[in-house]
Amino acid sequence: MMKPLNTSFIKLRESDGQLTIGERIDRERICKQSPHCLIAFDVVSFSKEQFKLIHVEIDVKDINDNSPEFPHPEISIEVSENAAVGTRIPLDVALDEDVGPNYIQSYQISVNSHFTIEVLNRADGVKYAELVLMKELDRETQSFHVLDLVATDGGNPPRSGTTKINVKVNDFNDNSPVFDQNSFTVELNEDAPVGFLLLDLNAVDHDEGLNGEVVYGFGNQVTPEIKQLFKVDRKSGRLTLENPVDFETKDTYEIDVQAYDLGPNPTPTVCKIVIRIQDVNDNAPEISITPMTSISAGIAYITEAAAKDSFVALISTSDSDSGPNGQVHCTLYGHDHFKLQKAYEDSYMIVTTASLDREKIAEYNLTVIAEDMGTPPFRTIKQYTIRLSDENDNSPLFSKPVYEVSVVENNAPGAYITTVVARDLDLGHNGKVSYRLVEGDVKGSPVSTYVSVDPATGSIYALRSFNYEVVKQLDLRIQASDGGTPQLHSSATINVKIVDQNDNAPTITHPLMINGSADVQVPRDAPPGYLITHIKAWDADEGMNSQLIYRIEKEEQPPTFSINKANGEIYLSRDLSSETRKDFKVKVVVSDSGRPSLSAAATIRFICTAAAPSSGNVVVRQGSDTQVLFSFDTSVIVIIILAGSCTLLLVAIILIATTCNRRKKEIDDKEFQDESADPHSENGRHSSDTLFSSHSEDGLGSCSFPGKPAMSDSRTTESDICSSSEDGTVCIYESENILRGTASNECYSTLPGFGKEVVRPVAIWKGNSYSTISARDPEFSGKDSGKGDSDFNDSDSEISGDALKKESVPVNMPNGMWTCTRECKILGHSDKCWSPSALRANASGSSQTLQHLSSFAKTASLPRDSLRRENYYQAHIPKTVGLQSVYEKVLHREYDYVLVSSPRPIRIPEMNDISVPVYAPTTTRCQMNNV
Repeated sequence: MMKPLNTSFIKLRESDGQLTIGERIDRERICKQSPHCLIAFDVVSFSKEQFKLIHVEIDVKDINDNSPEFPHPEISIEVSENAAVGTRIPLDVALDEDVGPNYIQSYQISVNSHFTIEVLNRADGVKYAELVLMKELDRETQSFHVLDLVATDGGNPPRSGTTKINVKVNDFNDNSPVFDQNSFTVELNEDAPVGFLLLDLNAVDHDEGLNGEVVYGFGNQVTPEIKQLFKVDRKSGRLTLENPVDFETKDTYEIDVQAYDLGPNPTPTVCKIVIRIQDVNDNAPEISITPMTSISAGIAYITEAAAKDSFVALISTSDSDSGPNGQVHCTLYGHDHFKLQKAYEDSYMIVTTASLDREKIAEYNLTVIAEDMGTPPFRTIKQYTIRLSDENDNSPLFSKPVYEVSVVENNAPGAYITTVVARDLDLGHNGKVSYRLVEGDVKGSPVSTYVSVDPATGSIYALRSFNYEVVKQLDLRIQASDGGTPQLHSSATINVKIVDQNDNAPTITHPLMINGSADVQVPRDAPPGYLITHIKAWDADEGMNSQLIYRIEKEEQPPTFSINKANGEIYLSRDLSSETRKDFKVKVVVSDSGRPSLSAAATIRFICTAAAPSSGNVVVRQGSDTQVLFSFDTSVIVIIILAGSCTLLLVAIILIATTCNRRKKEIDDKEFQDESADPHSENGRHSSDTLFSSHSEDGLGSCSFPGKPAMSDSRTTESDICSSSEDGTVCIYESENILRGTASNECYSTLPGFGKEVVRPVAIWKGNSYSTISARDPEFSGKDSGKGDSDFNDSDSEISGDALKKESVPVNMPNGMWTCTRECKILGHSDKCWSPSALRANASGSSQTLQHLSSFAKTASLPRDSLRRENYYQAHIPKTVGLQSVYEKVLHREYDYVLVSSPRPIRIPEMNDISVPVYAPTTTRCQMNNV
């Protein structure tokens, strides 16, 4: 039985489907005044193959077990003595909980001469009675009347209820209020708000004063339910909604409203109002899901073995609204493995559409949407979960069908061998795997005497110590079983390979040994190389462990016998004819190649006989390679090969380095010889290796960079030198490019006894400024102090800025001339050589010129190269951070040099004729390949 509306009333016997009454059924408690009382529920008849849904409705029939009852035991009524014949007075309605024929069918009044009753039907079908005046009243004759009212139902036997009517006759009040209409019918939407105006009643009394003032109220027969839902204003007569109404609870109300004046003995006038409630779509659909199998709320369970179209759950929908507002459409979303199938009216079944597999999808989350047909429609969404219960449909699976395992022989009993694991995708007992060893034979013994298997973990252990010489491999078969019903199995093969150990020493089989020794005869006249005997041995191991080596232990010198280490053949090594000994004892040792090596020894006693050498024995000429059998290990061979390769590689590197250095030295020597022979020739220049591709008598050569365009700046001529560094561009200019307007770029002086000396002004450009130096040919030199620092400000430097300041000018030195001491000319780079200077006694700009020339001395120097002192000056740039790279490049001879042409005697104009403009050089573009 699916979950019914009233579980306790009906019982189902699941074995045969018999329905019985669970407890006494009270129709009035279940259905109240409903004309039809149904108990509905669903029964599912199912098996693994199919299912059937049965909808059951039980109609509860009414019996006359309730009597009619009036709300009050007495009814009090006041009537004016001038009331007209036919005046109607409403009476209280009797109540009966039964329905149909068992409900109230008639009213009766006790016999009297003035009143009677008339039975009427209300709009909701309820019968009621009205008291009707049949004869005029006379208060003076009879002022009070007592009547009995009886209500009787139609049951068998009938039941009845009684109330007493007390009628009081009041004095005359000639006018009563009159309504515009005696009855009204009003339609009210059930969603009308509280305070909604239903009617504005109006009653008129033509009397004056209090007799004409009208008030309103509910009639005495109005039920408390109506008084809670509606309200009549006592003065204005406005009928309003006091509390919300519900169409689904009651759709019709009949109300009696009285109007009476405030005069003495008023006669009320009744207006009957029928209110019909109109349904609106104010109720959302309700969804009730009843699973066939459920453990927790909101979750349905179904076996993964369920066939297609299997029943899962029943969905019942309901809507309290009526008409289209109560018609519900249901939809299922979530997964295409399930669908909705209509069962009856507003009930649906969730059924499967395909076979299910818990191992792939264990849980489904579905969404049920119920929507009515109202405007606007109401929608209810409910989430529902379906879980698959596990079936034992998966057997345990090993990771691979065959396992290869190695075990070293001579293992200890109980040693661990390996573990095999089988996995089962099922749950619980269906997925719990146990292992067992499939019976088999190994060398006639059960395999269970060799190994054991842990049934819980699948670990395999050795039960005995294995001997490779007896059993080389064990073929085991392990079976894995789950705990399901029926039980599923799978198996795997484990090949246990026994690994050989060197546990067997060689055994000498020939010659036959007695107590470890044997006698062998040898002819005394046998020649050297004569095959005496053949030592044979056997080793039960295999591989390297069975490879035998024969040797003679502690052989005398010179050796009398020799043995072939590979096959054990013993040869005679020397002639025995001169020997006087009758026998010789030799200890032969046979060892295998295992690790550690095992050996067997035997003592061979060679007995010399006079017999002639046997013709069957072969005489072998023994060489050194036959007597000694070299056995090399593979690892030793590999090490020797690698060592030889490394040695060859090292020798090749040394040869290449030596060759390269020799060639380089030869090239440098050749360049030096060419340049020393003809410093001005074209052969002394290198277009691709030197910074200056050419130079002439007139000055410095131009910069030459292979593959780069020539410098085109207007201030850089082919006699200028440029290089680049971190601090900017360094350029060396001739003075003619800086001191514009001079007649020549050379100056000279004549000193007594020294002839002419030419001084060539040179400038170095760095960044946005330049400095000048004077390069003296041929005796100009700059020297290092020997401390590793620059020449600038060196105490021994010839171009120190302080030196210029400290130098005293000879009195007899001509104005504008460059001077130098004899020692400087003779010794060249000498500690006593001082820096050149130029003085003018009568020049106004001499101080500026000296300051200008001294600024270069603080910037750079050109020390003299002793090997090329006549034509080349190695450029020494101060070792600042910015010019370090340029300094290093220019310093070494394999790079570029600053070339200064040979001196040319030219008269120097007076310093007054030379103008020194403010130099503002443009950016000099220098190639960067070699600098």
